[in-house]
Amino acid sequence: MLVDKERYSAEQLLAAQMYWSRRTWGEYGAISESPALLLRFCLERRLPDLQFFFTMRTMEEGRHAEASWLMAERLGRYFPQPQNPPTAGAVGTHGVRRMAFDPETSLEGIFASLVCAAEEILIDVFKSTVHKATNQAVRRLMELILRDEVRHIAFGWQCLDAWAPSFTPETVRNIEKAVTAMIENVEFRGYRNLWLAIEGGSATPAEIDADRISCEAGLGGNTPEDEMRVFPEFLAKIRKRMAPWGVNLPMFEHPRLGTV
Repeated sequence: MLVDKERYSAEQLLAAQMYWSRRTWGEYGAISESPALLLRFCLERRLPDLQFFFTMRTMEEGRHAEASWLMAERLGRYFPQPQNPPTAGAVGTHGVRRMAFDPETSLEGIFASLVCAAEEILIDVFKSTVHKATNQAVRRLMELILRDEVRHIAFGWQCLDAWAPSFTPETVRNIEKAVTAMIENVEFRGYRNLWLAIEGGSATPAEIDADRISCEAGLGGNTPEDEMRVFPEFLAKIRKRMAPWGVNLPMFEHPRLGTV
């Protein structure tokens, strides 16, 4: 499928280039986190199923990275880094690789923060906005990424449900701490959407508004209104899903979302 750039304004194309470039950066982080988790599985002598699945996951995340990069290129340009380098601290990684090598963070906590928080909200937003991608090439790419990520998330939840009977109070606290950190220190710093960054950071106005402009042009992304609706629903969903494990997540304060 062709992107057909001639249909769009320079502002719309720039916003879409920024959006798909940032999607690529996020996938780079996903590529690096799977090998780190594979080492953790081996060190803890976990079931081989985990190793097999995350080997496949690494290949699929690599495919997502390449496809996102190609989309940015087809739209006119791929940006290899944020316009202001300090922003890279917010959008460059969500910290899973670091947690994988931290003996104080349990594997259950890592799974919960990655699957239940980082990937779950990403896919919830994708699901709620894919219909807005009126460009057929963009929509098809979003659908294919969604297909893979839904499977990744389902596997993670099934693992946690299977492990739940053996959770100790310490494991539960570790999960609560890891998921809370993912929300407060990653999502609320603008990792997935710079509009959510509480402190604003060093992102330029064009970068902050890129998701909205790209979304309204039908080229992928989402609007602040989408975030206002989807993010509280996401938190309510994972709270309910984790409750049988004894996990109790705190309420979060955000200047735009309110108390969620």
